[in-house]
Amino acid sequence: MKEKKITMEDIQKMEGPERMKYEIAEEMGLLDKVLNDGWRSLSAKETGKIGGIMTSRKKAGIKS
Repeated sequence: MKEKKITMEDIQKMEGPERMKYEIAEEMGLLDKVLNDGWRSLSAKETGKIGGIMTSRKKAGIKS
C-alpha cells in the first residue's frame, strides 16, 4: 500500500498529535527522510524516540 506524499503545507494545516509528530521529526533532523520515504523508512529506535518525546510533551502539557 502506497502512502500519500505529505508536504510542508499539509503539515501546517494539521493539528494535535499528528502535527506534533512531524514537528519532532523535524527537530530530530528526520523530516526530509519522512517526507521523501514515509514513516516506514525510520528505524524502530527513531520512531520510539519520537513517541517518547510526544509522551513527555503531552504529560508536560506542551502543545504544538
